[in-house]
Amino acid sequence: MTMRFGNPDRPNSYIGKTVPRPNAGRLVQGRGQYVDDIVLPRMVHVVFVRSPYAHAKIIGIDASEALAVKGVLRVFTGADIAAVCTPWVGVLAHLKGLKSPPEYAIAMDRAAWVGEPVAAVVASTRLAAEEAAALVDVDYDPLPEVTDMMTALDDATPVLHPDMGDNLAFERTHVEGDIDAAFASAHKVIEAHFKTGRHTGVTLEPRSILVDWNPGEGQMTAWHATQAPHMVQVVLAEHLGMPESRVRVICGDVGGSYGIKVHIYPDEVATAAIAKIMARPVKCIADRLERFTTDIHARDHEIWGRIAVAEDGEILAFDIDDWTAIGAYSVYPRTSAIEGNQVVNLCGGPYDFRNYRAKTTVVFQNKTPTSQYRAVGHPIAVTVTEGLVDMAAAALGMDPVAIRRRNLFADDAYPATSPAKMRFEGLSHHASLTKLVDLMDYDALRADQAAAKARGVVRGIGIASFIELTNPSPMMYGIGGARISAQDGCTVRMDPDGSIVAASSVTEQGQGTEAMLSQIVAEGVGVLPTQVRIVTGDTQSTPYGGGTWASRGAGIGGEAALQAAKALRNAILEVAGAMLQCPPDTLDIRDGAVVDMSDGADRMPLSELGRIVYFRGDTLPKGLPRELVQTRHYTPADYPFAFTNGVQASYVEVDTDTGHVKLLKHWCVEDCGRVINPLIASGLAHGGVAQGIGAALFEEIVHDAGG
Repeated sequence: MTMRFGNPDRPNSYIGKTVPRPNAGRLVQGRGQYVDDIVLPRMVHVVFVRSPYAHAKIIGIDASEALAVKGVLRVFTGADIAAVCTPWVGVLAHLKGLKSPPEYAIAMDRAAWVGEPVAAVVASTRLAAEEAAALVDVDYDPLPEVTDMMTALDDATPVLHPDMGDNLAFERTHVEGDIDAAFASAHKVIEAHFKTGRHTGVTLEPRSILVDWNPGEGQMTAWHATQAPHMVQVVLAEHLGMPESRVRVICGDVGGSYGIKVHIYPDEVATAAIAKIMARPVKCIADRLERFTTDIHARDHEIWGRIAVAEDGEILAFDIDDWTAIGAYSVYPRTSAIEGNQVVNLCGGPYDFRNYRAKTTVVFQNKTPTSQYRAVGHPIAVTVTEGLVDMAAAALGMDPVAIRRRNLFADDAYPATSPAKMRFEGLSHHASLTKLVDLMDYDALRADQAAAKARGVVRGIGIASFIELTNPSPMMYGIGGARISAQDGCTVRMDPDGSIVAASSVTEQGQGTEAMLSQIVAEGVGVLPTQVRIVTGDTQSTPYGGGTWASRGAGIGGEAALQAAKALRNAILEVAGAMLQCPPDTLDIRDGAVVDMSDGADRMPLSELGRIVYFRGDTLPKGLPRELVQTRHYTPADYPFAFTNGVQASYVEVDTDTGHVKLLKHWCVEDCGRVINPLIASGLAHGGVAQGIGAALFEEIVHDAGG
């Protein structure tokens, strides 16, 4: 894998350098504090009774045996929770026609997927709660299931939510150019069918939440393994009837996310409701089996695609028909239609062509709801696009690299707008492909492939160019009415000893947020990264923001941190100028000291400046601003998204008798702009490659015909 990054040779330059993670030592010593490590006085545990049926009426619930188990305190039904918690609807206004029925924290009278919570058992220990949950007797009346997405809209198929009228959740068609003429004039037309299996993420730490309600203060505190604490604060306040200022969400150490923990889950909201009803701390830590059936799934698609090409390999048109199945509900508040919408936005993305038709049809079914998971929609769009391009190359007798060189957006063609109306800026498809071919030693690899074929060994070389959508603006969710922040904020403060504390709305999920922010703040202020303490994940003490998702931590949260750090630096130098009786613009801050800008001579340590400001402010000029704390927020405004690009390749060996695929080599070239920490960026890319290999070759959540 290769990346490009800036590494300016100047004092206090930390952006572009490998700097150790501030939290690494604590975590590798086993001193992290995850939700399940937190134990509060009077804390109880909740375990959910979950439907074994994909679709069934709930006729009655008998909890008498469960309540007899030692340590069991209460058993809650859907009606009990609904008394204090309103339902939600996962739609966005700008996705015209998107519909979904109200969803309750615990099912009221009908279960719509295997694993949907139908009751909750609260006990003094998790063991007692689990024992009692197995004794809750639920009387089910099974209903017909909707499981096949391709027949979901047929007249003979039952309507999953009768009030919706049909099983169609969302439909979008985008047309650009003259599709019919492009295909009629094509030298070759290639058609293919693609099917992707359902996936989910398996994080090191399962979804976890601990909620305490203090009726005396009217305050709810939730320790939550989440990617978006302010979003959770909004949802709990809205649906449990509290002011947002009375809901505190604390997101400390989180053992992995990648989209799994950025959604609102019924069992987590039910846990908060139970805490409010019982006025005591309630913890919910589910096991792996529960997580496979209740964590959001993703990538349940069937796609029919066509590509039209000219004799010289020019791509004339793409025609994409995507079907997406999203389970029983559109997931709140981000919705389950975004993935199919992204397929429409991103198919054909790297290529400069004019004619495009893409349609997504999003349907309900009796399976676990699907929603955003790492690289939302991108794997489907890349699979379809690159698969069709390779098939076109084969039909034309062209080399796969050659057809890509013929059609990729030129590196000097930007700004450019794709047929799907995505606005691109500063991409480098050709430079990336050239780098990849050099890394692969492409000609030698083709020779090795031919030699293997002569020995009866089948080897394949696969190449995939890609575009990555990152740093969403308010055009992603805010425009649709969802209270999901597209901005991030950072407060940077200098303490009396000259050390720096930076509080950011971006969260740490294990991906290196603390290191990234410490480098940015250190360079912005003029101190060592070891002098910077990063605070994240607490809605009571950090600025308001969106959290971590869609690769936005550095691009949005990092920009806010940089602006706040520079503002603090200017404030420090204004005070230093007054103390040293010289213009502030003749001074600089380097390695934690005020120095002369021209020759770097030390003038004053920050600790001395801090001592004067905080303890002897009477010695400073009366009108001098002396706020050694600055807050800045940043929201993307010029573009709806920031796009990055790259290209990957695999060399595989296929056993044609068994279908077994053996990965021999893999390459990844990614142009993500200016890299803040090369080691962390490399690790994230390696993890993404491994996750993609798993998805392509090994992973699928399989359901039978009954869901």
